[in-house]
Amino acid sequence: MAWGYVDQPPFSITALWLSRLFFGDSLFALRFFPALAGAVTVALTGIMTKELGGKRYAQILASCCTLFAPLILGMNSFFSMNSFDILFWTLAIYLVILMINKDEKKYWLLLGLVLGLGLLNKISVLWLGTGLTAGLLLTPNRKLLLTRRVWITAAIALLLFLPYIIWQVLNGFPTLEFMKNATAHKYIAVSPINMVIQQAQNMNPLTFPIWIAGLIYFLVSKPVRQFRILPIIYFTVFLILVINRNSKAEYLGPMFPMLFTLGAFSIEKFILKLNWSWLKPSILVLLLPGAIIAAPFALTILPVETFISYSQALGMAPSTTEKKKLNKLPQFYADMFGWEKMTASVADAFHTLTSEEKATCAIFCNNYGEAGAIDFFGKKYGLPKAISGHNNYWLWGYRNATGEVVIRLNGSREALLESYNEVTQTGVFQDAYCMPYENNMSIYVCRGRRTPLKDDWPKFMHYE
Repeated sequence: MAWGYVDQPPFSITALWLSRLFFGDSLFALRFFPALAGAVTVALTGIMTKELGGKRYAQILASCCTLFAPLILGMNSFFSMNSFDILFWTLAIYLVILMINKDEKKYWLLLGLVLGLGLLNKISVLWLGTGLTAGLLLTPNRKLLLTRRVWITAAIALLLFLPYIIWQVLNGFPTLEFMKNATAHKYIAVSPINMVIQQAQNMNPLTFPIWIAGLIYFLVSKPVRQFRILPIIYFTVFLILVINRNSKAEYLGPMFPMLFTLGAFSIEKFILKLNWSWLKPSILVLLLPGAIIAAPFALTILPVETFISYSQALGMAPSTTEKKKLNKLPQFYADMFGWEKMTASVADAFHTLTSEEKATCAIFCNNYGEAGAIDFFGKKYGLPKAISGHNNYWLWGYRNATGEVVIRLNGSREALLESYNEVTQTGVFQDAYCMPYENNMSIYVCRGRRTPLKDDWPKFMHYE
């Protein structure tokens, strides 16, 4: 446990630590908190709509849009910081709506708390803060910048975020290097048009007219001009991501409970104005096909071969937001395969060693995924903890390994012989469904490292 990690702040890791402590490592336990965060987000969407003045239909429509959004559904189906991120953004927007309607000091204090905890979960909340600032400056709400409450809110958020900042300083700002490398080498560039298209795909294409209508209505309509700050927040964050070019469209996911709220409110107003009550059930029914068709791409509800056939029948090629080769599965699905099988292959190599060699053996992995699999599944196979130069594993160090006996994954025997006196291949890890770059990995037992591992450790640092 720490106040920070190379690729993320500590909130979600702390939540995971607590989850494992009290509920163990079952799939149900690992999915419980994300599912709970998703359920609260759906409920908050309806509550926000009500706070805006939306009636029952608007509340149901907004909540259904959030519930059926493939990206939100998928993010809340496995443990990561993203499910909490969506919840924190939604809570913050809800508090902004409350402040506009009631202007009570307590909501500003709560906003500072939510923003601070949100930053401790994922630093992209800084985009939300930038959007809020732009919204204040570009609307009559700018007068609030002259009051103490805005600055108290910022101070609370900063105070909560401060331990993570201190951790960054003490560790040489690793996250900045991580972001720089990921942007330059890992993520695919996205044009503004593709950003919009991918948003529509991520959020169920049939909801596109709803949230676009909401953005336009709240941006130009006088009856709701007090809430104009909300579309400005969205456009500010959108502009930040477009300027960066290498950002993922999914980074806008936390904005969509708000967009669905604005859209549902606007659609309800339109229906009431024209007295087209027949349109209410029609819109809800139309949302269902998109949700049903997209569900297998967000949730692993189909057997893998059935999913492959299903996606091929729809003409949906496997996708990734990273510069990585794919096989038959999209990356989020492929990344779920092969980990224990890989660990078992490494264990086969480990158990060819003598007792003396096992006592000093290090398992050197290429990335945190492989190293994490060794650490998690390795207990079952009697393996030592892994080492790696990737992200936080580099900070955790070489665990007193000397390099006398090292198990390496992937690479060539010829290249490894440049560093070791003896290299023996013991097997090959293969899995038909995992990511291609993780497949067909040779497993080597290396002996007699020419340079002590501790001397070369700085060279292995890889933040991405």
